[in-house]
Order: sequence, then structure tokens, then C-alpha cells
Amino acid sequence: MDIARIAVHESVAKACPLEAMVAALEGFDVPVETVGDDVTFDAGDCVVTFSPRDAFLDATWVHGVRAGYDEFDVDVYEATGTALTNSTGIHGDTVPETVIGYLTAFARRLHVYRDRQGDSDWTQEPYDAPFTLTGEQVCVVGLGTIGQGIADRADALGMDVIGVRRSGAPAENVERVYTPDELDSAVADARFVVLCCPLTEETEGMVDAALLEAMRADSYLVNVARGPVVVEDALLNALDTETIAGAALDAHWEEPLPGDHPLWNHESAIVTPHVAASTSRYHEDIAALVKENVERVMRGESLRNRVA
Repeated sequence: MDIARIAVHESVAKACPLEAMVAALEGFDVPVETVGDDVTFDAGDCVVTFSPRDAFLDATWVHGVRAGYDEFDVDVYEATGTALTNSTGIHGDTVPETVIGYLTAFARRLHVYRDRQGDSDWTQEPYDAPFTLTGEQVCVVGLGTIGQGIADRADALGMDVIGVRRSGAPAENVERVYTPDELDSAVADARFVVLCCPLTEETEGMVDAALLEAMRADSYLVNVARGPVVVEDALLNALDTETIAGAALDAHWEEPLPGDHPLWNHESAIVTPHVAASTSRYHEDIAALVKENVERVMRGESLRNRVA
């Protein structure tokens, strides 16, 4: 594999400024340029992109700037021989910090007070509403880089951390690890259930009405995975009927979330526009990963984070 050009696709602007990404990628003998949908690709091209395009299959290597790659047809990439890499491993601080923010907001009722601030409303929450994270149980579904980061931070706050992963293998700062077939048992005693698993055939619709019923009535669901991991109608019904206490959602079924979606006006929900991984240094993190892989190519080594 030889790399003759690094092409930064305009869709990268959804994650960070294009100019910043191009500047961060410079420094090799390989030219770096911004490209749109009107550009063709050839062998020797490395495409850095947010979203897939059919034309990318003519390139040698495509790098997705997100951890998730469910929008990319892995089978097609394997069939054409185009390498596909993702950005897993760089979100070990950003997403976990966001999740801890959600947990803290729910526990200390910060989201409620923020909503009231606009109305100059001094009303305090009921005595039994606020609580502390210390001593509460959190179930982390998916123990990759993000899940481990959440577990580490929750443990440091004195929380009881349990997890769910396919292998069932132990994880640091996680008291017990369940397998997906034990998910009902894993969530049963958790005050918080945090989803940070990939979207696959197995995880799509994983959080349905039955699982939400298995959760505590005072529990909260946090989704920083993908929207379709949760059954939309089941979650809305669970919030309306107070089957669970609330939900924080950074991943949605449709993005942008439609303006008339009921979640916008649901007091028990925190809605963020898929920004859990956002940071002013995102372009540097992506560029470091791409540069590392370019250097690996030059040394004849395999690509890091190759998924196809």
C-alpha cells in the first residue's frame, strides 16, 4: 500500500473545521487537500471523511473520523479491497466526561434548575429529589475505550460499577461483568444504565419495553451509542408513564432530531445534539491517528483500527 495523497472530504466539517484538519495533517511529503463530492479517487488516495460515499471505494484507504462505522458497508469495502479504518480509541476522555456530566446533572437536579433559570424561577426541588452519585450503581453496556473511561470515572466517584460485554471478561474498576444475554439482570439494580456499545444486528433495538420495565423506577438511561440501540416508542412511553425516571440522549433515531419531537419538551430528558465526543482538539486527535497509520504504511505495517 502506497499513499500519494490525503484527501479530507468536506463532510469532516460536521466534526471539526476543515482548515484545522488539513493543517493538522500536514508535515509529510504526502500532499493534503480538501475535496468535495465532485472529486474522483485513485489508488494511492487516503480519504479522511465523516460520511461514506461510493466514490471512496476507488481509493486505497478510507478513514472515518468517528468511532462508529455502521454507515459504511464493510462487506463492500472488503470486496473491493479498499481499507477502512475508524477513530475508536480517541474518545476515552471526551465521552466519559460528558456521561459523568449527565449523571451529575440528574443526581443534583442541575438540568431542572437550568430550565427554570430562564423564567427567573427560584423553586427548589423536593427534599427527596436530589441524591449523590457516591454509592449508586451504574451499569455500563459496552466496555471498550469509552466504556472503560466511564467505569474509571464512576469508580473514582465512589459508584458501584458493573458492566456488560460480549466476552464477559473482567475489566478494571468494574465489580462484575455480565454478558449480553444477562442484560435484564445487569440493569435490574442500577440507578444508571449507560449505553456505549456499537450498533450491530445484535444491539439494534436492544433496549426495548421489556428491558425498560426491568430497570428501576428511579433509574436513568444514558445513550452515547447509537439511536437505534433503543426502541424509540418504548423509551417515550417509559418516560411518559414514569417507568424510569429520565434519560440523557446524545444519539438519536433521526439527526437532527425533528423540532416537534416530544423529547424536546420532556422535563425528565436531557437532549444533546450528538456532541459527547466534541472537543476543540478533535482535529488533532484524528490527525494523530491518521499520521500514525501513514507512518505504519511507510514501514509496511498493518493499519491501526482497521475494520475492513
